[in-house]
Amino acid sequence: MSEVLDDGWRFKGEDIVEAVSPAFDDAAWESVTVPHTWNRVGYYLHGQVGTNSPEALNKMQGAGWYRLKFTAPRAAKGSQSWLEFDAASKVAKVWLNGVFLGEHRGGFSRFRLDATQAIKEGKGNVLVVRVDNSKPAAGSPTADVLPLSGDFFVHGGLYRPVRLVTTDSIHIDMADHGGPGVYAKTVSADAAEAVIDLRTRIVNASARRSKLSVRAVLADRQGQVAASSVTPLMLGANALGESTASLKVTAPRLWQGTVDPYLYDLTLEIIDAKGTVRDRLTQKFGIRTMAFDADRGFLLNGAPYKLRGVGYHQDRDGKGWAISRADVEEDVATIREMGANSIRLTHYQHGQDIHEIADREGIVLWDEIPLVSSWTLGGKRDADPALVANARQQLSELIRQNHNHAASAIWSIANEVDFGNSLPAFLTGATDGKQTDPMPLLGELHALARQEDPSRPTALATCCEGRLFASDIAIPTTAVAADLGGANRYFGWYFGQPADLGPHLDALRARRPQQPLAVTEYGAGGSLSIHTDNVLGAPADSRGRAQPEEYESYIHETALPQLDARPWLYATWLWNSFDFATTVRAEGDGQDINTKGLVAYDHKTRKDAYYFYKANWNAEPMVHITGRRYVDRANGVTDIQAYSNLDRTELFLNGRSLGTRENCANRICIWPQVTLDTGKNELRAVGQGVAGKVEDQIVWNLAPEKRNHVAIDVGALVAAKGKGRQLGSDNWFAGGTAASFDKPADYGRPAAPAAIFGSEERDAMATYRRGSFSYAIPVPAGRYALRLWFVGQPGEKPGGIDVLVNGKPALKSFSLRAEIDQPTAIVKTLPVTSDGGVRIEFRAGSGEARVSLIELEPSE
Repeated sequence: MSEVLDDGWRFKGEDIVEAVSPAFDDAAWESVTVPHTWNRVGYYLHGQVGTNSPEALNKMQGAGWYRLKFTAPRAAKGSQSWLEFDAASKVAKVWLNGVFLGEHRGGFSRFRLDATQAIKEGKGNVLVVRVDNSKPAAGSPTADVLPLSGDFFVHGGLYRPVRLVTTDSIHIDMADHGGPGVYAKTVSADAAEAVIDLRTRIVNASARRSKLSVRAVLADRQGQVAASSVTPLMLGANALGESTASLKVTAPRLWQGTVDPYLYDLTLEIIDAKGTVRDRLTQKFGIRTMAFDADRGFLLNGAPYKLRGVGYHQDRDGKGWAISRADVEEDVATIREMGANSIRLTHYQHGQDIHEIADREGIVLWDEIPLVSSWTLGGKRDADPALVANARQQLSELIRQNHNHAASAIWSIANEVDFGNSLPAFLTGATDGKQTDPMPLLGELHALARQEDPSRPTALATCCEGRLFASDIAIPTTAVAADLGGANRYFGWYFGQPADLGPHLDALRARRPQQPLAVTEYGAGGSLSIHTDNVLGAPADSRGRAQPEEYESYIHETALPQLDARPWLYATWLWNSFDFATTVRAEGDGQDINTKGLVAYDHKTRKDAYYFYKANWNAEPMVHITGRRYVDRANGVTDIQAYSNLDRTELFLNGRSLGTRENCANRICIWPQVTLDTGKNELRAVGQGVAGKVEDQIVWNLAPEKRNHVAIDVGALVAAKGKGRQLGSDNWFAGGTAASFDKPADYGRPAAPAAIFGSEERDAMATYRRGSFSYAIPVPAGRYALRLWFVGQPGEKPGGIDVLVNGKPALKSFSLRAEIDQPTAIVKTLPVTSDGGVRIEFRAGSGEARVSLIELEPSE
């Protein structure tokens, strides 16, 4: 029997040791319900999505106290009482009626405390819990509790349910690392027969030796018995015993992932000599086999099954970690709508809700402990024994609590512990930037996982093997510590080019051809309110603000074909399903938010990249026009793009057809160089095929003054805010390299703007294109004033650059030398004529050519 303890709690976000006393007056404390966290972290600068705001934030890390007064029900003589916590972050101490019941160190797993001696049946009780999510530091209360670091915020509180559980004196073990006490494993399974091994831990807390029977029944959805067994057990007084059994199921209906996630009911009963059922446990159970092959990928019930998945953090706007089962149901529905069939549960143990829903929906899971990037503090070379013990504890809890879930396929023992001495800035505070060897700890965890559950492989996710680093960077090879390999690789975002991903994976495979390999993270940041006219205009600012929504889509559009071309990958998990909170980032349009999610932090607003995957992974007919949030367009000529999984897709602009695209490659349909109408532009895409007919509509606006006006913020992926006019980002160029005079942002450090004199357009002038390059700008026929904006530098070499317009010399040996000893704006205005476009060529002279701003404005 169990009772959820959710209402009537009092909370105080201070460390008040006197609160342990049952007589303590908590009337002034805040009234809360559990699940609860005091933390609110992360918001969007635009304020258009979500409920978090700067005024409502709470990033406090430290101690918080909870108190609950409740009346315990009367129970049968000899019964046992337990307090069950599904999670308490990060360290919890528990008292009942002033009696200390115990401590749990770890913020993600279920734990139970024996309250039998302290509880007052039929009377009032006072439950007190002190939780502490202090930031780990040498000597802190959480210095030996994982995680020590990570790109996510560790919320504090009783953020999952709390229960009072009453058992018989003879019961299935309640003190087994928070696990069910019953462990079932599919030994073999095919269409003809399945064999399931069972192991049950039974406790006899009475003073008498007991003759027992352990009955196991596997029933189908209709309640018909598919298999059963009865095993005798003689159990001594105050003893723990184990019972094993084997079930044979004839013609089983297998758990087939999302195709057919069939679940049986597995019931274990403990029966005494009088035939009385002393304890009973029923769990859902899916019969399946899983295997991983270096050449064939993931095998479900002996057949290749392509895992296409997402990473998933458990927080959301307005709630932090204190989410409900309904929230998880909504998240899974969103993920399934996209077409994903797998979830990487990162970077810690997630609750039973997501596991039970994944069982039901057929979603294959990667489970992980919070060994993230760091395992020592204060520059120590080796992990403290207490930290090692905590890692072992959390791994045992992860495995035992999720052992029976058909969805759970992999036990991950670490994430990105191979930085070596290349640690990013947000981690160096935890380790002093010094290299430590992760292999002893990884070896111990791998051995423990194999001991706990030989039926599932271990895995870990690496960040750095095979990447190009400076000669003084040493990267440990950690992938060999686990059965399966996993690569977190951000080509085109943090390093390299988008097209480098596939060849890099080939090289990793060549290093260990016998080890199955997956891509465990890939992606880019994407901001709902930040946009670009050309994703190739400049590199994305992976640690700053220039993170347009279109660039995130571009990274995924280039990555997916490379992944699909490598069927030997056992899985791919994009990063990430939803934006999430992290206090190490001030990026894109978020503050304390990692914006790599395909869905915003509100878990409702879908970004364009979400629909790219839906078009590729979900067979349900769909079409989606991209760029719907870039409403006020900077240019009168633009490409228009739609994602469609239908045979034919036709695009209409204000009712007139712009043509039909058929069977678009990678589900990306493009209508290039479309001339927009002045004012309102209603775009409608209609997709048709055997599967059906669907359509999508959006509206753009083109201001009258932008009809024949072009202003290009050269070298910028995201255009600066112009003075008195709208600028577009770098576009219509060929050749050259984008650059900036500003010092880029880094973790915890904003960009440092360079001083540029002689112009109010400092932000636009700061970026530029250099080398030898050209522009072909589409504008209606007519006469224009062409203004070219340069930044002159003191000490510039004499000789200057050459500029040609429409093939004719316009500037010859034009000097970019500043007349004062400071970078200074230089503006040159030229008359030009367009026959539907203007071509501008910049040629190097004594030095590289460069330009910062190009503007075309109709002449009077």
